[in-house]
Amino acid sequence: MDPKEALEGLKKKALSDHALRERLLKTRESSDPYSTFCTIASQEGCPITPMELVALGEESYAEIRRSTNGGGENSPLLEWEDDYYEMFLTGLM
Repeated sequence: MDPKEALEGLKKKALSDHALRERLLKTRESSDPYSTFCTIASQEGCPITPMELVALGEESYAEIRRSTNGGGENSPLLEWEDDYYEMFLTGLM
């Protein structure tokens, strides 16, 4: 399962399961939120590693920057667009 598919599956589960959604949102309070989040995702059958989560955010942000004003240094800074973890959690709220 690719990381995007894993996150889509996890989001679908979390939106229909209040307890799972709360567990995922509470990962923000963890001393290692990415690892905690990925552990829960794996337990739910949606395996993803912290490195895959980071890479997914960076790849997504790079695609956005390339498509904005030619992707040069004058491209606007987009807050949180490189953090797939935060974007995922925001989508659960």
